[in-house]
Amino acid sequence: MPAIDLPFSPIEYSRRLELVRSEMAVRNLDALFVTDPSNQAWLTGYDGWSFYVHQGVIVLPDADPIWWGRNQDTNGALRTVWMDADSVRGYADGFVQSTERHPMQDLAVHLAAAGVEAGRIGVEMDNYYYSAKAHASLCESLPKAQVVDATALVNWKRGIKSEPELAFMRKAALISEKIVDGLIERVEPGVPKNEIVAEIYRDAIRGVDGAWGDYPAIVPLLPSGSDAAAPHLTWDGRPFATGEATFFEISGCYRRYHAPFCRTLFLGTPPDFLKRAEAALIEGLEAGLDKARAGNRACDVANALAAPLEKAGIERGARCGYPIGLSYPPDWGERTISLRAEDETVLEPNMTFHFMPGLWMKDWGIEITESIRIREDGAAETFCNRPRQMFVK
Repeated sequence: MPAIDLPFSPIEYSRRLELVRSEMAVRNLDALFVTDPSNQAWLTGYDGWSFYVHQGVIVLPDADPIWWGRNQDTNGALRTVWMDADSVRGYADGFVQSTERHPMQDLAVHLAAAGVEAGRIGVEMDNYYYSAKAHASLCESLPKAQVVDATALVNWKRGIKSEPELAFMRKAALISEKIVDGLIERVEPGVPKNEIVAEIYRDAIRGVDGAWGDYPAIVPLLPSGSDAAAPHLTWDGRPFATGEATFFEISGCYRRYHAPFCRTLFLGTPPDFLKRAEAALIEGLEAGLDKARAGNRACDVANALAAPLEKAGIERGARCGYPIGLSYPPDWGERTISLRAEDETVLEPNMTFHFMPGLWMKDWGIEITESIRIREDGAAETFCNRPRQMFVK
């Protein structure tokens, strides 16, 4: 059964595969085994919630990629990848979570059949989905092969977005705007947080006209008051309270493409220190957006943000952004460039980032962020269009 509804054209997938193969040639790789589900989807179209078991894509220099995974997931692959059925391979369920055998033993059989039993094989060693046990088992099963680290090889090739990808991100941004509009309208003192999160998910999944909503790679984050000092708290059943700021970190998602977006809401009258922080943060955000230009460096954006904050006596040690696009849980970043003072990567047109200058202090926090595209000329395009401010109700 051929794929039912591929997100992109065969030409787009061919372009991506050529980018990866060119880098494989530079690194003298006979094969590349990709486990990151975002990279699998980017190369083949595979889309399923099966990344809790071992699966991946074998990329070869001169043949179609091979999707490999659990037998029961091969039907999902046949319905979502662009390759034909001969390029979908499954392993028996006896390999799943077994203490006696490992799926990598089966993968080794397929790599040997592809002629790379003694070849140089790249793997994503620093990846959520490739375990130490998997690596040990693969190396043991292919004793003649040279298994080398190729972490982020595919991620870096994903950095410059095609026009069809940008179109998906703009649809995701419309969903992000809908989510933020809804939460600003609904949050009131006394409303339990879980009820607001339920509405966030309703808006996210219903989507907007022309864009149905996919599940985001990160759940909504919305700590309040002193909890906002911690950037990655989720929610509970406690009600929103007067006199507290809450930041909301959310993202619309369309066909796995994201447009993260953060805004802060204060219930009541904000204290002066928070208003001063808001002003410095917005000034830094605007300065960073102006520096987010083709030919500038990632560090130029970070340094532009830092200047107004330092003038206001605010120090933040974290990076202030990362690349975004197609992603699966547990992260919507691409794990390559970081917007920080040490990163001198040159920005190129159609790179996309979450410019994320959140402030997380000892007992308070505030987030006002933008997802951006590097234009061919001029300052960055923002995917969303909502006021850059701390909302007050």
